Amino acid sequence: MTHSPLICQELPSPPGFSCPALHLDREAVQRARHLASGIADQVQLFTQLRSTVAIERTILRLFGVDGDRDGAPLVNLVVDQLLALGIQHHGIARPFCHALLKTGLMPQALAQAMVDDPTLLVAHANVDVLPAQAQSIGLQLAQAGLARIETQRLERERQISKLGQGQQPLKYVIVASGNIHEDVVQARVAARQGADVIAVIRSTGQSLLDYVPQGETSEGFGGTFATQANFRLMRKALDDVGQELGRYIRLCNYASGLCMPEIAVMGGFERLDMMLNDALYGILFRDINMQRTLCDQRISRRLSALSGLIINTGEDNYLTTADAVDAAHTVVASTLINEALARAAGLKTAQLGLGHAMEIKPDLPDALALELAQAALIRHLFPGAPLKYMPPTKHMTGNVLRGHVQDALFDLVGVMTGQGIQLLGMMTEAMHTPHIHDRYLALESAQMIFSSGRGLGGELAFAPGGMIANRAADVLSQSLVLLEEMAEEGLMVALSRGHFADIARSPQGGRGLAGVFLRSPDYWDPSEDLLTERLVALGHLPAQQATTEAA
Repeated sequence: MTHSPLICQELPSPPGFSCPALHLDREAVQRARHLASGIADQVQLFTQLRSTVAIERTILRLFGVDGDRDGAPLVNLVVDQLLALGIQHHGIARPFCHALLKTGLMPQALAQAMVDDPTLLVAHANVDVLPAQAQSIGLQLAQAGLARIETQRLERERQISKLGQGQQPLKYVIVASGNIHEDVVQARVAARQGADVIAVIRSTGQSLLDYVPQGETSEGFGGTFATQANFRLMRKALDDVGQELGRYIRLCNYASGLCMPEIAVMGGFERLDMMLNDALYGILFRDINMQRTLCDQRISRRLSALSGLIINTGEDNYLTTADAVDAAHTVVASTLINEALARAAGLKTAQLGLGHAMEIKPDLPDALALELAQAALIRHLFPGAPLKYMPPTKHMTGNVLRGHVQDALFDLVGVMTGQGIQLLGMMTEAMHTPHIHDRYLALESAQMIFSSGRGLGGELAFAPGGMIANRAADVLSQSLVLLEEMAEEGLMVALSRGHFADIARSPQGGRGLAGVFLRSPDYWDPSEDLLTERLVALGHLPAQQATTEAA
């Protein structure tokens, strides 16, 4: 279906990057953003009334509980007891803090004691009025956990101020050996070859685990398990090589899946700089229940806002299952919704690594012009955001020379349209996980293109009414139609209709629904108000939000 181009009131070129102007309709952009905010508000109202087992485990991790018993994390074992008693609606913090007060134990020791003696939780579960001393203990522990995250945020800022960092587009490459110790070796090599961001790909299927593995791991399939110990090991390795190179090297991992808020806490504790954090990705591509993952996402993004890391969203994946030309508007609509959800959680513009991709079939006539239109449209819609631009994957073949050309065109579009984070394509994408020499060739090519083409965006102009401008306007128009429809039916119904990625999911289907529950009137999370206060103080949230959330 063709829509009339929206080229009326020109939206000015955003400052701070080099990209030819598109002459977008200001009213259309404002309307689209308003609709996305309304959709996000509906989600916020839904999630604020609920908690999940992952959120309760996150509270224990903020309190300082860690470790496992026979391979099962202590936080899981304690929260599982809460579920078995059927009192999860009150939250773990009430009985746990009451037990801390009465036993005098520290959080780690108490968790171990509760695993040894399940009656210990029962004894503190039916407290009508939580004593002020117990509340004070909970607040102190939550404050200490949040302070630990803020300390790492300040350390990141200190190191970047001292060392500097790569110039946008940041060159982002992956390591995925399955062995964290081998990943460290490859990450150091990649940093020395010019990488600005190292992403440690997770082992296949970890997003479906309702627990976070413990310790340093040496076995994984298609990636390496995301654990706090692995985060710590890689963070130290990148800090060391960053000192050697005189450039801060960013670390990326994945908070998506059934443990989003827990991994967000771990990432904050260990100073990760980027995390894939997108409930829609988990719903669509991992069949995680939408109620569960939207609730988990809200808490994980609030914690990510405090830590100062950049979230990466997964709209690029839509174009691997749907046609990149026909479905371009779904990417735009989804990024607008993700932006609204992120802002509601307290993420600043500089933390929004909104995802999109170069996935149009390369031998389609005018494919490069269509890709330029899409990349420029996303860039203009989110002027201050460090957009994450993903390389060709769907139409890569075993012809590595052709693949290298496709990746070079991708790099050229990225630098011409001022993308923030460029996940470098590998010429062997269709064959295997990249080897060290594959990354070297990708980094060498990207560096040459970025260096030689950095000023192009400011020198060129898209013809008003031309192919690129009209394509961008048409995609925006289609996005607006989709957002209008979604605003009426709500995000969950829209997901059940398969609007994104040609994949339909049920609000009652998928993994993890059993771990979602309504909060009772006396539900208590001592970190919630403290986190809001800190985000307000840091300028991430408006001052009135603290009052609104309390009400």
